[in-house]
Amino acid sequence: SAYTLLTARWDSLWYARVAGGGYGYEVRLANGDVHSDLAFFPLLPWLERLPAAVGPLSYADAGFAVSLLASLAAAWGIFAVVEHVYDRRRPLSEGGAGTGGGRVGLFAVLLWAALPVGIVQSMAYSESLFTALAAWSLYCVLTGRWVGAGALALAAGLTRPVGLAVVAAVWAAAVVSFVRERDLLGRDGGLLGRDGDPPGDDGVSSGRDRGSFVRNGSAPGPHGARSTPHTPASAPRSPVRRVLGMLLAPLGAAGYVLWVGRRTGDGLFGYFHVQAGWRNGFDGGYAFARFVAAQLTSFPAALAGLGLIAGVGLLVWLYVVGVRQRQPLPLLVYSGVVTALALCASSYFGSKPRLLLPAFPLLLPLAAALARARVSRSALVTGALALVSALYGAFWLNGSGPP
Repeated sequence: SAYTLLTARWDSLWYARVAGGGYGYEVRLANGDVHSDLAFFPLLPWLERLPAAVGPLSYADAGFAVSLLASLAAAWGIFAVVEHVYDRRRPLSEGGAGTGGGRVGLFAVLLWAALPVGIVQSMAYSESLFTALAAWSLYCVLTGRWVGAGALALAAGLTRPVGLAVVAAVWAAAVVSFVRERDLLGRDGGLLGRDGDPPGDDGVSSGRDRGSFVRNGSAPGPHGARSTPHTPASAPRSPVRRVLGMLLAPLGAAGYVLWVGRRTGDGLFGYFHVQAGWRNGFDGGYAFARFVAAQLTSFPAALAGLGLIAGVGLLVWLYVVGVRQRQPLPLLVYSGVVTALALCASSYFGSKPRLLLPAFPLLLPLAAALARARVSRSALVTGALALVSALYGAFWLNGSGPP
């Protein structure tokens, strides 16, 4: 049944097995490879246990429920991030913040939901949970809530290996924030820069500064609030919360990797040995390049190979556009790391589109373009994408290989 496809195949089974019996299950294949459940991070199985313990749900049912709720939280988080970013870009002379970001945020959510692999958002997989934690961690960074950002990054690190992308975003923003604050404090011995703007607590903004993504005096002040030419600057917040957020961020991923190393007896390399049993690893994109090159040697497989090259080109173009549009540093770091880990991993090729699902900042240029277009045209585009996504998702879900 369709419900079985969503809850009781591939990774869903592994998560449910961990939720029900803990870690320790492995499968040894005929070729000698060992598939261990230690490859699956623990937060989703932990969350599956609660509804299964207090209600009639099975672990698979609980995983499905968690994924559905997490997908809603992810959509809300994506909207919050995009609305915040684009509201701050809007000049005060054009009506002020709050009049443009919501529309861009809406289209960002619609695009994320209508991705060809969007069906994963309804499966008992960890992508929706991870995207929700990542989006809200990034929102906390952008609004100067450093402890919240670190705590959510910690949780993201307990969800998927790519939690390192969230950690990198938190650390990059915090380090740049410290550097800019030091430079501004040292300039003329005061708190303000030449334009009269206090250092932004997101580590990427300083009002009308030429290198900032945010202009026209709408950057956040040191307490996360927007500062305008009519708002007096206040002293920068104590760095203690920023440091605490930085310390919290890597604890989830690092803690699980170290625990796996201790359990397997292989120390720091234990988790990597587990991944090697699944033929997963980081090879800089060599395996992916070989796969694409192999498609180009015959017809009609060459068409698929050309499509893959075009897809990678689109990802690179979207990232470059984001850089040129001066997206906030945390978003660029996060989407860059997610994309690099997805494309440069030697994992099963069919999973790569799913691994890219959390890279929602790549959608911002497209969302902004749809927000500027006529309503009828935007509705036609998003409706067509949703239809294609539904058809592709059904085809993909019924395929022989795991998504």
